[in-house]
Amino acid sequence: MKISYNWLKRYLKTDLSATAAGALLTGGGLEVESIEKYESVEGGLEGLFVGEVKTKEKHPDADKLSICTVDVGNSKILTIVCGASNVAAGQKVIVAVEGTRLYPSEGEPFVIKKSKIRGQASEGMICAEDEIGLGKSHEGILVLSPDALPGMPVKDYFKLEEDFVFEIGLTPNRADAASHTGVARDLMALINCEAKEDQRTALILPSVQAFVVGSNAMPIGVSVEDAIACPRYSGLTISGIKVQDSPDWLKTALKTIGLRPINNIVDVTNFVLHELGQPLHAFDAAKIKGGKVIVKKCPDKTKFVTLDGITRELSADDLMICNAEEPMCIAGVFGGMGSGVTEQTTSIFLESACFNPVSIRKSSRHHGLKTDASFRYERGSDPDITVYALKRAALLITEIAGGEVSSEITDIYPEPVLPFKVPFAFSNCKKLIGKDIDHEVIRTILTSLGIVIESEGNDTLLLAVPPRKVDVTRECDVVEEVLRIYGYNKVEIPKSLRASISYTPKPDKVKMQKLVSDLLSENGFQEILCNSLTKAAYYENNPGFSPDQSIALLNPLSSDLNVMRQSMLYSGLEVIAYNQNRKQNDLRLYEFGKTYLKSANGFHETMHLSVFMTGRKMPEGWNTNNSPADFFLLKSVVMNILSRLGIKVSSLAEIANDIFSSGLELSSAKKKIVEFGIVSKGVMKQVDASGDVLYADLNWDAILNLLSKKEIDYKEVPKFPTVRRDLALVLDKKVQFSEVEQLAFQYEKNYLKGVNLFDVFEGDKIGHDKKSYALSFMLQDEQATLTDKQIEKIMEKLMKAYEEKLGASIRH
Repeated sequence: MKISYNWLKRYLKTDLSATAAGALLTGGGLEVESIEKYESVEGGLEGLFVGEVKTKEKHPDADKLSICTVDVGNSKILTIVCGASNVAAGQKVIVAVEGTRLYPSEGEPFVIKKSKIRGQASEGMICAEDEIGLGKSHEGILVLSPDALPGMPVKDYFKLEEDFVFEIGLTPNRADAASHTGVARDLMALINCEAKEDQRTALILPSVQAFVVGSNAMPIGVSVEDAIACPRYSGLTISGIKVQDSPDWLKTALKTIGLRPINNIVDVTNFVLHELGQPLHAFDAAKIKGGKVIVKKCPDKTKFVTLDGITRELSADDLMICNAEEPMCIAGVFGGMGSGVTEQTTSIFLESACFNPVSIRKSSRHHGLKTDASFRYERGSDPDITVYALKRAALLITEIAGGEVSSEITDIYPEPVLPFKVPFAFSNCKKLIGKDIDHEVIRTILTSLGIVIESEGNDTLLLAVPPRKVDVTRECDVVEEVLRIYGYNKVEIPKSLRASISYTPKPDKVKMQKLVSDLLSENGFQEILCNSLTKAAYYENNPGFSPDQSIALLNPLSSDLNVMRQSMLYSGLEVIAYNQNRKQNDLRLYEFGKTYLKSANGFHETMHLSVFMTGRKMPEGWNTNNSPADFFLLKSVVMNILSRLGIKVSSLAEIANDIFSSGLELSSAKKKIVEFGIVSKGVMKQVDASGDVLYADLNWDAILNLLSKKEIDYKEVPKFPTVRRDLALVLDKKVQFSEVEQLAFQYEKNYLKGVNLFDVFEGDKIGHDKKSYALSFMLQDEQATLTDKQIEKIMEKLMKAYEEKLGASIRH
């Protein structure tokens, strides 16, 4: 939400700088995400001064150039070569002095420098309006009025105001602050909380005392058929108007906060919306058939053309503003093509209503329409302000568009929304905040926020909270209001902290996740956080997934976000493709997240850890090679994670599916916990990613379940040395190392501590269907030093097992 500081100061007298005001608002809960300087003319006309042309002489070497002397104030006379035909002595002109950066209406900015033009020195530039961004005319220089003073900054001559625009990250509960007056009210409370009583400021709301009904010549009846969806509906007619461009002050106000001026009628409704937070809508009165406005719901699938020219199909839940024959507007969301204000409009019906937030939210989502009006109605609008906003808008319209109010105000409000009655105890406030705040300060904060103190006891107050503060309905909500205005940073940290003993289940999920995160981050991986929503097409076009297991959204934001993700794979690949498109190809990524599946038994939500690698093994450098990350590097990462958690792999098997071109799955205690490998080209094509991507999917819930059953055993560090023996085996190519390793531990359980494969050889010397494994065996007796005889016996037993079980031959 954008808030103009100049606009804000119309309702609050303050000499705070924009930065100081922004800091106050952020401390009070309205987070100012940025403050940007706004200039109605780019560059703010800096470096431009009023000059008086003293003399004009013809350039000796150019027929169309003149040599002028120009007084720019402080007795400073500049010599300027000018090509304009309308320049003359005695004129007051705009001069750009040396070093000024000009921002023309068309083309790139440029800097004025001292130069020679056809041999004559020129110390500046006499400007036309298009050369400084004030217009598009280039017929000649811009001549100012004779009373302009030489040396006067041009921005002061044109009364160019600089402004600062706050970008406020408005939280959904702060509907009361969705306007300039709402933000001004908070800023007033923050200022008054610090100020002495005689230095406090007050909120200045625009006066509507001048509002009068000119005649009752154009009454339009109003009927509300659904008072739940529309608790209050107010309206009036204005006739004799002229639709045209808005005055400059109104255009500037709207442009400052990023709105495009349309015409004086629509601009006023937008202005009042952002001023007071009350959405308004203007209908062409001549297009209200039957002279009646009906607020109702239309039959399901009724066709309706909105202002953007799109024919939409209405839902039976859509609240509509209709005339006697047809719908005219989706209430609180978007107007219709057939009833909008045009240049031919001479009379309007002006609507100011309060709609049910749930009704507006449903309509907005159903049609995919997000407007400034729906933004406010969805959060809850103020039912007390409809008539005031109507009068404010009517006064502005008759001021800038002419005409008169030609009906009494219609105000249908069958069940008025009463203020929330909230008992408040100072003692409870102290208990919740942890500090005893002066009671008078609390009263000042409450009254500054518009909360009425109806009665007061020794320790208690009975408060009436206005309906605009939709999030303040309980005592704790009032305490929160007090604290955010008083200041969180004013509550001292106590010298001692009291806490109840809490039991953390084992394993601690947060601790385990942090343990693995630290391990990966320390090894060059970056953590990513992806959306749990993705596109259904991923799972429809890949046999590795079942489209029937996708959980579809009822009201998806787009076709790219219409199902919950079945796998972590595609969200990670999208991140990789995004980075590759920006020349970032060496990536190591990981993500903790959930996957979602639908089955006959319901929905299943599972926590996973995904790991991605692509590009080079090592960062590019003069002392590193450019070898790519490979399968074995990913395997080492996966094994390090499991080792760090103390999980032993019990079995290993190849994967055969359409997700991986090659891969393995690891199990522990007969439960599959990891799948990893090289992502298939078909999957890569779906996300337009390139190169080889290595992907590991760790079932985090299954891993935590294993850890919960794992008991920690302690063993003393062995006193006796380990012994290494190497062995070279010639095996069939189909034999995997895991088979060799498992067979070794099967035949030697007492002394064998580890088996390592340190070399693989393939070639014609051993046969095209054979391979040679060079293995090292680590042997240790924890009770005594192994003898050569024992070692030889163990190795003979292993060699015999390999020959008999795997058909191996021993290389010597």
